[in-house]
Amino acid sequence: MTHPHDENPINPLPPVVIALSVFLVGVELVFVAGNSGLIGGPEAAGWRITMIENWGFREPLFAWMIENGRFLPGELVRFVTYPFLHLSFTHLLFVLVFLLALGKMVGEVFSAFAFLVVFFGSAIAGALAYWLVWDTGVVLFGGYPAVYGLIGAYTFILWAELGARGASQVSAFRLIAFLLGIQLIFSLLFGAGLNWVSEVAGFVSGFGLSFLVSPGGWARVVQRLRQR
Repeated sequence: MTHPHDENPINPLPPVVIALSVFLVGVELVFVAGNSGLIGGPEAAGWRITMIENWGFREPLFAWMIENGRFLPGELVRFVTYPFLHLSFTHLLFVLVFLLALGKMVGEVFSAFAFLVVFFGSAIAGALAYWLVWDTGVVLFGGYPAVYGLIGAYTFILWAELGARGASQVSAFRLIAFLLGIQLIFSLLFGAGLNWVSEVAGFVSGFGLSFLVSPGGWARVVQRLRQR
């Protein structure tokens, strides 16, 4: 028999969320320490920009690979490295908020493997959308496309739960509608950036991949469709 006072009052974060968060913070701390002169000497002040240039997603580079049919493994890795690079600690902080909050909710339902598929799959989809839509030399970096994928996975969880209860599933999309509304307001006030395409693609990818990797996955959806 278990007693209430023996239970942990705080549910721990899934290990995969902790691991990603530690890695993200670790990369940022190296940049901060280098910029502060604590490590690396004078050259360390430029580490952040150098890493973004070397490991961020470069649309012209991938366009060149497509046009020439030459896919260089050392450059393709940019699809999964760019989410770990941020312009500042504040930039990273907002990504961490999404990762910790949504990662906990998604990670408690999805397996660690499924979680990573959504995270990196959404990052890859975001980069591909960036390549498809824009012709730009601006480097894509930052974790927003990946964590927007987690928003997509969380939306899928809500969508599935509402459907199982026979409730309206439209309300599952309130969070992404709110975020896109905020983004639209900022775009009107301060000008639209290029990254929003990657973030929307990340959300769509996260929602779509959840059909395949969530517990029950596609089979559960097919069963529900047959019951209609």
